[in-house]
Amino acid sequence: MPTRREKIVRRLLDALPLWMLVVACLTLGLAPFTPEPHIWEKLKMLAAGELVRPLDIFDLLLHGLPWLLLIAKLSIGRRAV
Repeated sequence: MPTRREKIVRRLLDALPLWMLVVACLTLGLAPFTPEPHIWEKLKMLAAGELVRPLDIFDLLLHGLPWLLLIAKLSIGRRAV
């Protein structure tokens, strides 16, 4: 039986249209596109242990949030089937 918190998260994710999350991933999630996507740069910094400045951590969270929401929505939708 799902907890109250799980029900709230599921309701919030259900309220977000899938197309909107895909657009957010392709724009905010990948911006700026040149020379490489920002999220990729931050993930490489994280893997190398260079992600220490608060601005870089904020950048990772900002550009990673659309991807996390999309993954969460897809995984919850899969679990329900």
